[in-house]
Amino acid sequence: MTQVESAGRSARGSGGGSGSGARKATIKDVAARAGVSPSAVSIALHDRPGVSATTKERILRAAEELGWRPNLAAASLSGRGVHTVGLAIARPARLLGLEPFYMEFISGIESVLSRRSCSLLLRVIEADEEIDVHREWWQGGRVNGSILVDLKVDDPRVPALAKIGLPAVVVGDPSLAGPFAAVWTDDAAAIGEAVRYLAALGHRRVGRVSGPAELGHSVIRTRAFDEVTAELGVEGRTAVADYSPDGGARACRSLLLAPQRPTAIIFDNDIMAVAALGVADEFGLSVPHDLSLIAWDDSQLCQLTRPALSAMQHDVHSFGADVTRTLFDVMDGADAPSHAVRSPSLVPRSSTAPPRT
Repeated sequence: MTQVESAGRSARGSGGGSGSGARKATIKDVAARAGVSPSAVSIALHDRPGVSATTKERILRAAEELGWRPNLAAASLSGRGVHTVGLAIARPARLLGLEPFYMEFISGIESVLSRRSCSLLLRVIEADEEIDVHREWWQGGRVNGSILVDLKVDDPRVPALAKIGLPAVVVGDPSLAGPFAAVWTDDAAAIGEAVRYLAALGHRRVGRVSGPAELGHSVIRTRAFDEVTAELGVEGRTAVADYSPDGGARACRSLLLAPQRPTAIIFDNDIMAVAALGVADEFGLSVPHDLSLIAWDDSQLCQLTRPALSAMQHDVHSFGADVTRTLFDVMDGADAPSHAVRSPSLVPRSSTAPPRT
């Protein structure tokens, strides 16, 4: 079950008043009686660092007097173990609903959680909120661990969340993960396969539309793209976008307006590649004879367009499940080594062909 969290929502406890018609006590009632904040109540009741022994004793006494106990703490302390996993995604909510990758990834997470009677706590946030969100969840006892996505190079989340002892798994290259376990795909190898395929078809000018430049996997893909194009003597150029259809279309136009336009373009997700079909039509270009296109994250979108899009395919559902199983190993204190899953592999379709001579 996925819980979609909205900001400002308060938690209610499972304790109650003295009669069947009495209002149930809340965490705010406990905080008011103990003279502390609600977050201090959660920290004390989940036996986490952050309040003094004297304050903790006062909070426990107030909770006992009111007959209040938080539901999540009750589940954890009663021996039922893990109850909730956290996932915060810094993407516009509207874009998230359009992007097949995260829908498949979350379905993989849920396939593991459902077998363990656990929940996913999902929150769509601004990029600068994630440390505070995970800290609030962990210190407030709302999650047992978290999945960290879209890491940047030298991401501030890594030292901040490691410092508070949050059990977590990074979705990304180990170079981004610090002390956390990492589960990743070999993006450099996948980029190499795509460029070599296009070069074998005869393309000598290859463009690429990337996601945000600051993301770690964008950096890895860009570096690999530059290295492979230089090795093969292919002219390569990258334009930066934001994974959205509009952003992908703008970046595609910028590449096609260059004096020596590319004859093939690789996109960092499927939505931007689909948008590029419309841009090619604007320019009066035939796909694939005037312009070949390759998408990342193969999805039904790639297969339903006309022409169908060649794509770098990987099993995103299984990826999400693997990440979640690794997080359970971390939370259980078992050995959880960082590891790669199967690399994306090229599926040629009707959007790629030798360039027009």
